[in-house]
Parts: sequence; structure tokens; C-alpha cells
Amino acid sequence: MFKPYKSLSYRKPKILFVRTSKVCFFSSIKTTRKFSRGKFMGFLQIASAHKAYQTPEGTLVRALDDITINVRSNEFLTLLGPSGCGKTTLLKTIAGFEDLDGGDLILEGRSLKAVPAHHRPFNTVFQNYALFPHMNVSQNIAYGLDVAGVKKADRDRRVGEALEMVGLSGYGGRKPSQLSGGQQQRVALARSLVLKPRVLLLDEPLSALDRKMRETMQIELKNLQNSVGITFIFVTHDQEEALAMSDRIAVLSHGKVQQLGSPTDVYDTPANEFVANFVGTSNLFSGRIVESDASRGLVTIETANGRRLIAKGRDFANGSAVKMVLRPEHLRLVDSEEFEGAGTLEGRVKDVIFVGSVIHVHIDVGFGRTAIVHHHHDRAGIRNAIEAGANVRIAYSPSSAHLIAAERG
Repeated sequence: MFKPYKSLSYRKPKILFVRTSKVCFFSSIKTTRKFSRGKFMGFLQIASAHKAYQTPEGTLVRALDDITINVRSNEFLTLLGPSGCGKTTLLKTIAGFEDLDGGDLILEGRSLKAVPAHHRPFNTVFQNYALFPHMNVSQNIAYGLDVAGVKKADRDRRVGEALEMVGLSGYGGRKPSQLSGGQQQRVALARSLVLKPRVLLLDEPLSALDRKMRETMQIELKNLQNSVGITFIFVTHDQEEALAMSDRIAVLSHGKVQQLGSPTDVYDTPANEFVANFVGTSNLFSGRIVESDASRGLVTIETANGRRLIAKGRDFANGSAVKMVLRPEHLRLVDSEEFEGAGTLEGRVKDVIFVGSVIHVHIDVGFGRTAIVHHHHDRAGIRNAIEAGANVRIAYSPSSAHLIAAERG
């Protein structure tokens, strides 16, 4: 029998949080308390989250350092960062597996701090899938429904729908050991989605798959998120996964959000040097702005060794210390007469790395700097002239350069 848990207080739709002994559900009924209009933002608000751990050596590690993210309803949000950045800790605190030291988690106006993990309307897909080996696929998917006391007819219907949703109709009688890695992952997804959570949390679920399968599952995951219409919060260290699937990406480092934005924003306009280097590959040139052409929106940057480079930029005054970010695909190998009006660099080829559709060309541009150019492999033209030791000219459009403030120290 379901019992009222507590009335929620937020704007429409108004819902009541109800529970069984194991699983939470939401039902559409009237709430009794009101919160002030506009007090809470977003669907799920992560508000000034703090979490620290004491190491055996006695030092304090800040896993989460004042993180605030307003998660939108029905979005695919990715938490991206290197090992130790705090992304998995943040996911665990959202799930309720870890408690915050400070801050709050607010779902549609209701604090979740006092709500245990098994009473939160979230489900988690783990890296190792955590399937029961002695149960078949249908039994694995039905497990949460059995715990919730769902009647057999409704349970079987929902399991069948879940199997169809993940493309595993007809596989219900198989054991996990009889499935491929990709199929096991689909079972884990179906087991989580059959309970109709408000948010699905995914902790690097694609990391155990080979590259081809990962690419396939990226498309399937995004399509699945669109079809079920719920919020996905996805943890990964793989930049390509994040760029391919996300509506927004939160880039984390040392427990802080370095940038939050769309994949295009994060890639094309990184907020700082960490984001520029972690998300994709970047060529960075440090210097100071010495000239500005307001009519054309161009600035001239002079590096410490006297090299002058041009870029689009209106946000920095003369004398500002900046770093110019150039992505390898925005650089071109050109003949000496070519590309009038563009920024140019000259150098000597150090290495040529063939990776299929693209050739990675590493070029010594002097003063101890190496520029990386991603040259399209077309089996003709300049590709035949790219050899180690060759003198080359690199050109770029000033509009493709992105300026960030130089970091102190």
C-alpha cells in the first residue's frame, strides 16, 4: 500500500512524493505548501555542492568545490573530465549514494538531502551493468517491478515494452552470459527505464565496449533519451562521447565546473586553457595584444619571441595577456602564394601520422613550439609532399582563432 511521503512545494505540475518500502513513485495530486515564485531554478538544481575526503596522509581532497548546475528537464547532460575531477562523486551524491558536506540538491522545488537513495525517483546504470547472472533477461528487467509489488500482468507488459524499446524483443529467456557486451548494456538500460525514473544516471556505461560498438551505442542512447523524454545525466572522460550525445556538457576539473555549455560552445569557444586542451586538441600561442582594428574586429598578438599573429577579438584591450586557441582542423598547409589576408606560420615537418581520413602533421614552428595540423587525406595533391623535414607554410582564418585570458602563474 502506498503512503504519502511529504507534500512537495513548487510550481505546476504539482506532484506528491509517495513511497513503498523500496521504490518511489510520483502521482499527480494537489500539494499543500507553497514556495515563493522563482526561488528555485530548473528541473533539478545542484546548488553549491561541496564534498571533501580525508586522505590516509591527513590531507583534505575537495572532490566537489562549490558546484552549481541547473539541470533541465528532458536534457542529456554530460559530466566530462579526467579521473579524479569529481564527476563520479557528483553522480553518487545525486543518486543518494554519498551525502553532501554542503549545498543542496533540489528536485522541482523539493530538497533531496534527507531523501535516501532508494526513495529518490532516479535510477543508475553502472559501468559493469550489475546484472544478476542467475536470472534471465526478463527477470533482470522485472526485478525492480517485483520489489515494487507491481501486478504480474502489468509487470509482463512493461517488461515486453522495455525489451522492444531497447531492441531486444525475443531475448527475454537468455541469461546475461549469453549476451554480447552491447546487449548486456541494453538490458541494464531497460531495467532502469522500466521503473519510469525522472532522471537516469549513467556512470561510464560504454567504457567496456569496443570502439565500433561505442559509436553505435552513442547513437542508440541519444535516440533512446529522445524517445523516453526524461533527463539523462551521463558521466564520461571520453570527449568524443560527450560531444556526440550531449545537449549540454559540464567540464569538471579539481572539483569545479570549468565550463557549462552546448558541445559547440565548449569546443569552439573554450572558457580557459584546461577546457581547450582537454576537449579535443588545441594549438595555443601566448602573447599580448599590441594592435586593434575595430572596424574589422581584428587584433594583433605579439608573442614573447616577437612573432605576430592576428585573430578576431573584441573582448580584450591593448596590452591584455591572452592565449590564442587554434584547432588543428582550422590550420591548412598552403603554397607560399596562397591564402592572402590570413594569418600564417612557417615551419618544418617533424612527424606525419596517418590515421585514415585525416593525417596528423606535427610541425616545428620555431622557438620550441610544435603546431599540429589535421590535413584531410584525399590521396592526391599536397599529401604526397608531406614528409618529415619538409619546409611548409600554415595558414588559418583569423575568425577561426579563439582568444582566452592568460592564466596567472
